[in-house]
Amino acid sequence: MDDRTRKPPATPRERRGWLSRLRPGVRSEAKKEDTPENLWVKCPDTGELIFRPELEASLWVTPGGHHMRIGAAQRLRYTFDGGKFEKIASPVVKDDPLNFPDERPYLERLKSARRSTGEQDAMAIGYGKIAGEAAVVIAQDFAFMGGSLGMGAGEIFIKAAQEAVARDAPLVIFTASGGARMQEGTLSLMQMARTTLAVEAVKVAGLPYIVVLTDPTTGGVLASYAMLGDIHLAEPKATIGFSGRRVIEQTIREILPPAFQKSEFLVERGMVDRVASRAELPQVLGAIIGMLMQGRARRAA
Repeated sequence: MDDRTRKPPATPRERRGWLSRLRPGVRSEAKKEDTPENLWVKCPDTGELIFRPELEASLWVTPGGHHMRIGAAQRLRYTFDGGKFEKIASPVVKDDPLNFPDERPYLERLKSARRSTGEQDAMAIGYGKIAGEAAVVIAQDFAFMGGSLGMGAGEIFIKAAQEAVARDAPLVIFTASGGARMQEGTLSLMQMARTTLAVEAVKVAGLPYIVVLTDPTTGGVLASYAMLGDIHLAEPKATIGFSGRRVIEQTIREILPPAFQKSEFLVERGMVDRVASRAELPQVLGAIIGMLMQGRARRAA
């Protein structure tokens, strides 16, 4: 072959391929994955992998009927008509009032929970219509330090009760909690009494207070505002109880029934009025509110 027609040897840049020759912005776009993270979610019951968009479309209820835990923002969207509501600002309280010593600083735990949930504390408040009926709704978020009850959550609950009275609307709460927040000691226990008084103020105003128990609702929350409703609803198979199953079994030295502390078990024993799936809850709540508020209107007439 004539030396004049022979191709010169490839340079190092040419050997790296066409993708490396793209300008940096285009190269970074070309390398991006089309598949988003966490596309599949494992069912806590069966271990089955579920396509995330399908799970979101079913309100985070698995094909087997397991109601997965959801955040406060999702709860409010799923409850109000068209997902539209007025978000009521949460009161701000002093962080770490006891300067609680811990392996991980309490202030750091709070900041982490606020970043991950987008909420000020373990509760959020919304006002809007449920199946056409106005209501103030509190959504408790287990993802925020186990939905624990502290000064912040107590103030949010009281603010919601005051809003319900001011707006002449029923108060609805979706509970999800492991109990009182240990990092605030006695101050957290005081919220049990304070929230109880707030519930009483709603009832004195002649307004309904409706509780929806979700998984899990335990400890001091169950011993206070979670069991003071005019009506108690619950999501399927939610764990509802004061003490843990193992603690009770060790105390009484007996094996408890398999369904002990589950929603359906409590309905049979009169502690819960009805179990309702997440999809039907707005219609059930709307019907209850309409009935109770109609009676109030007749009394006022």
